[in-house]
Amino acid sequence: MAAPRAYWKGTLKLSLVSCPVALYPASTAAEKTRFHLINRETGNRLKQQMIDSETGDVVESDQKGRGYELRKGKYVEIEPEELEAVQIESNHTIDIESFVPRDEIDQRYLNHPYYIAPDGKAAVDAFAVIRDAMKDEERVALAKIVLTNREHVMAIEPLGKGLLGTTLRFPYELREEDQFFDDIKSPKITKDMVELAGHILRTKAAHFDPSKFKDEYESALKALVRRKAAGKPIKAAEREEKPSNVVSLMDALQQSLKGGKSGARRSRSTARRLTSHRRAAKKTHRSNARRRKAG
Repeated sequence: MAAPRAYWKGTLKLSLVSCPVALYPASTAAEKTRFHLINRETGNRLKQQMIDSETGDVVESDQKGRGYELRKGKYVEIEPEELEAVQIESNHTIDIESFVPRDEIDQRYLNHPYYIAPDGKAAVDAFAVIRDAMKDEERVALAKIVLTNREHVMAIEPLGKGLLGTTLRFPYELREEDQFFDDIKSPKITKDMVELAGHILRTKAAHFDPSKFKDEYESALKALVRRKAAGKPIKAAEREEKPSNVVSLMDALQQSLKGGKSGARRSRSTARRLTSHRRAAKKTHRSNARRRKAG
């Protein structure tokens, strides 16, 4: 099997220590099922054309330009040479600037992952020194790198024999959570409900294992294409009717406990224990009320 082609080559630099490295995309969409637009009558693939939104005329490639929308329908045209003037020239260096604790990196900032490997035999020693030092310190390196004429901040950490570099989003690329969470109400939830929900969580406790992730839709698409190519009939799957009855939150929690596969016995025991606690509390409340009334 041929070695994958490097997406980027340059130098990983830590102070005065440096070594040649290569970057490889850690993710791929090559296995995803994709469809092309075709002409139903001829079976030929379609080509898209650029159309002027006002006149409806077809725009040829030599007429295309780039424009920034200042206001609705008003654009300022940017010439290619003007764009080149502000593009950052790559120095092909991953310059490590600092090291931070891994748990301080907000997950929302993580963007695209890359594998970083030494480029050539002469780079192996220096690469190993940087990698192993990072393992000992248990910190993540923050570095700057230029990819496709754009500067990125990259988080770098040891991964097996190599390094994992993940480009980070800039703060202006993230939306503030307040605009989505401020309107969430804070209802009064009983302790019993939280305990029941917690028990459901514990019965479903597991370890992170991505090998168990199954893309059911992708599998169905592949099966559909195979059947269609073989001339077999395609039948739409019957949709299951969703129950329309509305149950209370407590009933839903208790039914979830009964339906749990693992820890079902413990679930029933917990449900009984919580129910007995509630009954005992009500009994005590009634008894106290009678004594106050008698007094």
